[in-house]
Amino acid sequence: MATTSAALNKEVSANQEKITAPYGSWSSPITADVVAGASKRLGGTSVDSHGRLVWLESRPAEAGRAVLVREAEKAGEEPVDITPKDFAVRTVAQEYGGGAFSVSGDTVIFSNYKDQRLYKQFLNSKDSIPKPLTPDYGGPVISYADGVFDSRFSRYVTVREDRRLSSANATTDIVTVSLGSDDIQEPRVLVGGNDFYAFPRLDQKGERIAWIEWSHPNMPWDKTELWVGYISEKGEIYKRICIAGSDPTIVESPTEPKWSSSGELFFITDRKSGFWNIFKWVESDNKVVQVYSLDAEFSKPLWVFGINSYELISGDEGKSLIACTYRQKGRSYLGILDEVQSTISLLDIPYTDIDNITSTKDCLYVEGASENYPSSVAKVTLDKPKSKAVDFKIIWSSSPDCLKYESYFSIPEFIEFPTEVPGQIAYAYFYPPSNPCYHSQEEKPPLLLKSHGGPTAESHAMLNLNIQYWTSRGWAFVDVNYGGSTGYGREYRERLLKTWGIVDVNDCCSCAKYLVNTGKVDGERLCITGGSAGGYTTLAALAFKNTFKAGASLYGVADLNLLRAETHKFESHYIDNLVGSEKDYFERSPINFVDKFSCPIILFQGLEDKVVPPDQARKIYEALKAKGLPVALVEYEGEQHGFRKAENIKFTLEQQMVFFARLVGHFKVADEITPIKIDNVD
Repeated sequence: MATTSAALNKEVSANQEKITAPYGSWSSPITADVVAGASKRLGGTSVDSHGRLVWLESRPAEAGRAVLVREAEKAGEEPVDITPKDFAVRTVAQEYGGGAFSVSGDTVIFSNYKDQRLYKQFLNSKDSIPKPLTPDYGGPVISYADGVFDSRFSRYVTVREDRRLSSANATTDIVTVSLGSDDIQEPRVLVGGNDFYAFPRLDQKGERIAWIEWSHPNMPWDKTELWVGYISEKGEIYKRICIAGSDPTIVESPTEPKWSSSGELFFITDRKSGFWNIFKWVESDNKVVQVYSLDAEFSKPLWVFGINSYELISGDEGKSLIACTYRQKGRSYLGILDEVQSTISLLDIPYTDIDNITSTKDCLYVEGASENYPSSVAKVTLDKPKSKAVDFKIIWSSSPDCLKYESYFSIPEFIEFPTEVPGQIAYAYFYPPSNPCYHSQEEKPPLLLKSHGGPTAESHAMLNLNIQYWTSRGWAFVDVNYGGSTGYGREYRERLLKTWGIVDVNDCCSCAKYLVNTGKVDGERLCITGGSAGGYTTLAALAFKNTFKAGASLYGVADLNLLRAETHKFESHYIDNLVGSEKDYFERSPINFVDKFSCPIILFQGLEDKVVPPDQARKIYEALKAKGLPVALVEYEGEQHGFRKAENIKFTLEQQMVFFARLVGHFKVADEITPIKIDNVD
């Protein structure tokens, strides 16, 4: 219905005479309130014993509270909240969390945000009260993630992060939590001794367990090891073997182990080609064989627990197949891989950006998006041979009403632009201004360039109302995948090793200049924004280059040494790989070169941020204020790394818009926004 309505809107708009107004001053129904309300996040999916979808969604309208929801039993009915009002499902393991719940049959085990304890809840009873499974340590000092049920021993196997002795150097183990007793027992360590663990996965009989582990100074996309342990009658590991990652002549980062129903171990690794492809372990010969070869990424970096990029499914007559997603040249594909034939049948679905997948008997639940679909979950029904999609139905959407704004949407163009290295290219998504009611004459639009976080991460061409907020008001917007971004293989990802603050900054500047030189944007109105590591790139670009006229840093890094000293265990050696020597730490920290800043900056910071502590934003603010540059600082109580509350998401967006308009844009915004005080201006 919404699509038909949007089509009518376009037809009506086409018949109306457009209003001539400066870029940036256009009025748009995609308001900051709409953006904040559409900022629900998905935290994972599973299915219950009836094949119904269970998902975790965080709600900005409830201060970012994350709630488990179950698909309606009958068509037309509303989905049902599973999580009681006084609970929230979220783990802070490794600070970024993920893998906060697991479903088996009609039982769910989840991590409760407030105390970080594990709880068990029955899905069939509407009044089921969650029952604690792990001890109360007097505070949220122990977190759990990425758990699986172990029916053989009536226990739950999960990753545990213990911060009781040190929050900066927590102990991580794979532990077992008893499910067979009414008494709460201390979890038992099953695997320990290394710095990090992920993906504990049991075979069907509970006789073998696979897991991923890695140690400092590596990140999980640099170098990991895949292990298998054999479990005794007493539930302990009596023998273990390293399947991948131990050969010093092979650089690889195995991930996502998964056992088939027949007991074969599949996993993903990037050995030899540098692209994450699917492999399997032949136990009888203790060798690893590649299932399918493609210069594409079948997985993604392990920033959060619980990634699920593929599923082992059955086709006709029990034929073993793999439902998988891969990423190639800025877009995702969903396919069914026939291991025996070594062929992939691509499924024709509207998503061009796919995250995780979950399988049931005849369908896949796919987390995805496209330039016309916001982040959502679709039920993809397969034909009998499991080679074609016969139905595609949205079950959950981060913004179910957004298609009514379709006539305002800017469709991104995937661009390749030259970097400062001769013959080398980088990638971005360019969104031109788009509004059916307006146009401008004899001027080029202002540009807002976004530098993504991570920095080992990727921008995606998916419908994001945050971006459409800008483009529907007459801004051009570009989302850059600078060297070091994921989705393009290890070689591209490793462009940033020892060069963070150089390659990312140069690529963002090169992208902006490319858009100016091709006549798409106004070279005198270039602005840059970014969060976290993207905030660092923003600040570094403003300190060390003269390309941009203003910037916004959201919980961004200003002092690399301070980040190294204060950050959490997971990333405590990360920037050593990205920066290099002590001299580099000093010379690439914007805080040390305040004299080089020459344009306005606005900063946004959560006061409970443990990844980038608030001192970083305060130091840059005080220094710029003292220098006499236009600067503003917004601090949010109760926010951590990334903003989850609707009112803060709205305020951040609006204040960026009016800040840039006042100081760079040469136009008046159409919205009624009360600007905050800008030091050295007001």
